[in-house]
Amino acid sequence: MDVHPRILITVNSKLFILPVATVCSTLLLLLHQLRFHNFTFVYTNMDDFLRWAFFLGLWLLPLVAVGQTNTPKHSNEFLSIGVGARSLGMSNAQVSVADNVTAGFWNPAGLLEIDSKYQFELMHASMFAGIANFDYAGFATPIDSSNHLGFSVVRFAVDDIPDTRFLYDANGALNYNNISFFSAADYAFIFSFARRVNFIKGLKLGANFKVVHRTVGDFANAWGFGLDFGAQLSVQKWRFGLMLRDITGTFNAWSHNPELVTDIYTQTGNEIPENTLEITLPKLILGVSKDWQLTNNFSLLAAVDFDVTFDGQRNVPISSEVVSIDPHLGLEVGYKRVVYLRAGVGNIQQIKDFDQTENTIAQLNFGVGFLIKQVQIDYALTDMGDQSDALYSHVFSIRASIDQK
Repeated sequence: MDVHPRILITVNSKLFILPVATVCSTLLLLLHQLRFHNFTFVYTNMDDFLRWAFFLGLWLLPLVAVGQTNTPKHSNEFLSIGVGARSLGMSNAQVSVADNVTAGFWNPAGLLEIDSKYQFELMHASMFAGIANFDYAGFATPIDSSNHLGFSVVRFAVDDIPDTRFLYDANGALNYNNISFFSAADYAFIFSFARRVNFIKGLKLGANFKVVHRTVGDFANAWGFGLDFGAQLSVQKWRFGLMLRDITGTFNAWSHNPELVTDIYTQTGNEIPENTLEITLPKLILGVSKDWQLTNNFSLLAAVDFDVTFDGQRNVPISSEVVSIDPHLGLEVGYKRVVYLRAGVGNIQQIKDFDQTENTIAQLNFGVGFLIKQVQIDYALTDMGDQSDALYSHVFSIRASIDQK
């Protein structure tokens, strides 16, 4: 039984099923903006609005996470890879650490730590021996000392996939000129806002509105949207982070073109695809980190994140039928704030061999970084944790700050 509350909306004879949490959050945003003559809604102070929106998100999280028997565990998984070579070198332990433009992806509250007028970052990773490409671009700028904006674009794609449906011509002869190529690509467009609030000292809040677009050539495509809420709290040299990802239940509405594959699927006995709705369940990420100044020249940053999922038991160190917790740890050693060495461990799993013995495996990541004036160049080397025969992935990113304050 699916007990997840929803609202059904029909637009141009098409049915859209929206989680009640999505509708409530959207209405709250609208009510904050609307004013009619002398009547003004309650949320006219931005600090009050962010406070109530944040705690509303905390309250709605278990509501959205309940039920969902028809929801896949691994929806929009390309957004779980992570962005930025610094982040990947530390095994994505970033929720409390993110303090640059990539915070728009990891935790939008961290955008407030940017001390330049404009900051950009570009990243490219070639994965699985060049089969897949993963790219990221980010931009952030302050509105004032208490408010920051950010925008991020993420693309994960397998390009140049051969379409061999018409490899044989009408005479039954091979005709390689009939082969065309297409891409299977996933896109995310993330709009971020962060604000420093005064009801708790050292607390920063942020939110993301993201649009997801996924394509499989001309065969199918999907559009969806979702919301994230984030917070960071600094207490002396300790930093704490919280990220409520897909808090409203991010959905993708898939639209198929069955006429392109009906003949082939009928001949091979495959099921003809139909338009579907795919929902990404919420995820809670908790993080804590601390800085040490080891000597005048050397510093150490240690961070640990805990990914908490609510979609049933997963192959992670802490799991149950209701909640699963996946920890990952990252370290960064800095020299004069110019050169950085990084390492991380995550994706810890139990794998059963053919002889039924169980082994613990993990994904180990390494990275380096160099700061040249206002340009940061980062590199990460990632392994698949011996979970496959795939080669190492090399990740490069470059970040530039303009108009330093």
